[in-house]
Amino acid sequence: MFAIGAMSDRLEHDGEGKSGNSAGDVHPILTGGSPRTSAFARMAGMLRAQHWLVLMLLGLHAALALDMQPGVARGFLLFHFGCFLLWQPVFRGERRLIWGQVLLVIGAAVVLVFVPNLWFMALWIALLLALIGGQVPSDEGQGRRVISLCASTYLLTVLLIWVVPHLLQPAPYANLTLTVVRYAPLMLLLPLVLIRSESAGDRRGDSPVDLLYSALLFFLVVVLVLGAFVIRQESNTNYVMALAQALLVMAALLFALGWLWDPRGGFNGLGQLVSRYFLSMGTPFEQWMQRLADIAQREREPDRFLELAAQEIAHLPWIGGIDWATVHHKGMAGHVAKYSTDCSQGQLRLNVYTRWAATPSLVLHMRLLTRLLADYYEAKVREQEQRNNAYMQAIFETGTRLAHDVKNLLQSLRSLCSAAEMSHAQDAGALLGLVQRQLPQITQRLQTTLDKLTHRRLEKVEWIPAGDWWNAFVQRHSRDAVQFKHGDVPVEEKIPGDLFDSVTENLVQNALAKQQVKPAIVITVELLQNGVRVTDDGDPVPETVRRNLFQGPVKSSRGLGVGLYQAARQAAEMGYSLRLDSTVQDGVRFVLEHIAMPESR
Repeated sequence: MFAIGAMSDRLEHDGEGKSGNSAGDVHPILTGGSPRTSAFARMAGMLRAQHWLVLMLLGLHAALALDMQPGVARGFLLFHFGCFLLWQPVFRGERRLIWGQVLLVIGAAVVLVFVPNLWFMALWIALLLALIGGQVPSDEGQGRRVISLCASTYLLTVLLIWVVPHLLQPAPYANLTLTVVRYAPLMLLLPLVLIRSESAGDRRGDSPVDLLYSALLFFLVVVLVLGAFVIRQESNTNYVMALAQALLVMAALLFALGWLWDPRGGFNGLGQLVSRYFLSMGTPFEQWMQRLADIAQREREPDRFLELAAQEIAHLPWIGGIDWATVHHKGMAGHVAKYSTDCSQGQLRLNVYTRWAATPSLVLHMRLLTRLLADYYEAKVREQEQRNNAYMQAIFETGTRLAHDVKNLLQSLRSLCSAAEMSHAQDAGALLGLVQRQLPQITQRLQTTLDKLTHRRLEKVEWIPAGDWWNAFVQRHSRDAVQFKHGDVPVEEKIPGDLFDSVTENLVQNALAKQQVKPAIVITVELLQNGVRVTDDGDPVPETVRRNLFQGPVKSSRGLGVGLYQAARQAAEMGYSLRLDSTVQDGVRFVLEHIAMPESR
């Protein structure tokens, strides 16, 4: 009973199973720190799970070889159960045992030792076979897989040639055959002693057991034993023939199951039916998806959407509550339950509370729900960022357009200042007239610019006679090296003065900047029937710049490179078009022309 005593000591110990040995050298059961168990802990540190498995099977074989006699056989069964506790793959070393688990272990030991019944031994061997065989799919390394297969084969052999025959008949073998049958299965334990597996799980005994594989293997063994028993009882044949018939029936059933597992001849296949059942078990997935889509459609704020979606998840029947956290916010829906599962995806962290321990299929559901919720949330975050970027883009575009307007007004003020500085006493009358004409216009344009800064869009466009605008523009640039041409344009023709001021000033200022580098450049401004044209005979626009000239910002050494882009957009809003005349080979010509009738004048 030393293993049970070690487990009781572990309950009294305050630590998490830490003794003088390291966690990698001490078996999970022997992690108490009391002096009574130190010797057993040192022994457990010297042996691996493979050795405890061999000792466990040897103790079981000795008890069976003694024909389950009440005396010595009980001692071997107790030794067998103690080695089982040291080998067992169910309880982990990092978990603390509760009194219910200890009582369960003690009860199992009492039943195994003091109920020497072959039917119970057959059930116990089938359970051991399921535990060992359930590790085979997850075993890492060929050595561990061979050890598990040999141990499973030994248990199945002992069950079929020793336990079941003695259930059917008290003395099923002659003396010589009895000796061979009694000791021959021990040969299957030799690989467990000779093969050495050096993985970390062999020392700690923490190889995982697949519940599904173990359950299927257990039921197959039970069906095989009971099938052979029923066939022998009904047909009065010998045990070997009954066992062979049971094996043939099971082989036929397994072959039919394997054939029906994959889709064939329009049949979906049992594999898809089972997968569909497990993937839809315990959750109305389609309904939750529909509700999630409805929430995403009506809620724009990411955190509010996440809060509503978490409340919907908390209403699922197998979930007690859920708490969520993002970079900036966190919240809770439902209530905290006994079991929790952490599900994190991207910027979203979810902790799902369930009323019972989550099965692998439910964990898969929670991961899938978390992935969908995180995708929706990240889409909402990107949508909000796009709205913010659009708002900032509108502010930027408005600012850059007003920057050009302010620059043009500053240039007009500089022209007036330059005229005042260069005038003489005899020019006082002419200068006064120039100032009286220009200052009101500059003041009006400045007021319009302030209105644009205050309001995103002007409610009313001011239309002025083309002759008045042309005369004011010529007067502003009378001292610049600019040539002016007036075509056959009716002086009463109405044009949007703000548009013509902004676009034409921008084009003229760009041409004057080129003229400062090359003074020989000739700049011409011509008023047309349906617009205005600005031409200079400087270097043409490069082809790389020409392709993106009015499509977006271009590279510029004097500013942000968005002046012409903003001018083109402003022209398009008022029914005009700003384009670069491609027919001019030597020089640059921009044309602002009317392409559609405005809504009102």
